[in-house]
Amino acid sequence: MYPELFLYIAGRFVGAEGRRTQAVQDPATQQALGHLPWAEPEDVDAAVQVAHAAFTHWRRVSPVERSDLLRRVAALARERAQVIGQAMTLDNGKPLADAVAEVLNAAEHVEWHAEEGRRIYGRVVPARQPGVRQLVVREPVGVCAAFSPWNFPFGQAMKKAAAAIAAGCPIVLKGPEESPSALVAMAQLFHDAGLPAGVFNLLWGAPADISRRLIESPRVRVVSFTGSVPVGRQLAALAGQHMKRMTMELGGHAPVLVFDDADVDAAVALLARLKTRNAGQVCVSPSRFYVQSGIHDRFAAAFADALAAVKVGHGLEAGVQMGPLIHERRFQAVQVLVEDARGAGADLLTGGGRLGTQGHFHAPTLLVHVPAGARVMHEEPFGPIAAMVRFDTVEEALQQANALPFGLASYVFTRSLQTATRVGDGLEAGMVNINHSGMAHPELPFGGIKDSGFGSEGGTESFDAFLNTKLITQI
Repeated sequence: MYPELFLYIAGRFVGAEGRRTQAVQDPATQQALGHLPWAEPEDVDAAVQVAHAAFTHWRRVSPVERSDLLRRVAALARERAQVIGQAMTLDNGKPLADAVAEVLNAAEHVEWHAEEGRRIYGRVVPARQPGVRQLVVREPVGVCAAFSPWNFPFGQAMKKAAAAIAAGCPIVLKGPEESPSALVAMAQLFHDAGLPAGVFNLLWGAPADISRRLIESPRVRVVSFTGSVPVGRQLAALAGQHMKRMTMELGGHAPVLVFDDADVDAAVALLARLKTRNAGQVCVSPSRFYVQSGIHDRFAAAFADALAAVKVGHGLEAGVQMGPLIHERRFQAVQVLVEDARGAGADLLTGGGRLGTQGHFHAPTLLVHVPAGARVMHEEPFGPIAAMVRFDTVEEALQQANALPFGLASYVFTRSLQTATRVGDGLEAGMVNINHSGMAHPELPFGGIKDSGFGSEGGTESFDAFLNTKLITQI
């Protein structure tokens, strides 16, 4: 069931011949699945070279032709979603339904970019004197170096590829070594759809070595990264030294504000699904829960019950709602936060440790009465942990929610229009969800502020990083 793994450079699938390899494991069983070839320095250079050469042609291709090709990619992704999803479940751990949904959602992103890419317009600016023509045009920047994470290996990478390619920019993608199968399948999609050689390239290997070599290349003009804040800071500093355009979608620590007038049952049901999605390994996962005093105890009890009812297991098993953490390092990082909070005085309502004896399964966990100084209140947990505290006033809730340097996603539950407006305006976050979660659609900008990064993927803003603005004034 698990596919062979390759690099993809200049329209060719490149195997492990003469290259270093990395073992890929199933995080649910710790069984070996395959071996991933690592790119050598000359592979990185070759990928950049062919992408640069392809740019000369691809930037001139009609937006209609680029759109048609991306639509073929989307159609193929839908046809192969089940197969791609099965392999993704094996090397990533997420339930099969979630993996297949990720592929289908990515196909929708490709379709949206295919259509919106036809509408990258400039404008005519009326001149101050007769006989002068003033045009503002948008032109593709050049080769994009992209870095995508393991938690959504297909979806995150496809957002970057679809935007870059629709804008006229070839892409060199460094994928996540922990969960590689979906990106090899993605390369096959572009290959089978007829994308010209060099417009899409896929590399694997030592992240620090490849990122530095790509970013320092004078032929790379834009950098797109999704990942942790510390790594994002390093790459942004390196890209800044070379004056590269950037988009940075970094970590979060999403606050949840639940007010006394909220629909508790609806909020509990939604938040339990969001908290355990992909075992909490989601940058927009709700993680800091601020619950107003009037409903705190009732909400906490109901939320603990909902988390305890989540079916945890191998993602290919029927009915499983949450799989394992990606590897033992992630499990230990989550467990340290739980133990630190309990040591600081937090109460454990459910979960708290390992499930089973095989794989990296962590029980969905709810901590309440968590002290402000506990690490879990300051560090992104990136696991199935919810830390809950009570509050009394709107101002108090906003102060606590905005206290951290993160600013990606946030959630609010209230029946009051006044409260919703006040909190929606007051939250320091790139995305605010009120009484639901609705930020993953391709027509909407997805991105953060503060330490959570800059730039957006999705919405018309999706193309901004890949386009230069040029003024042409003529008499």
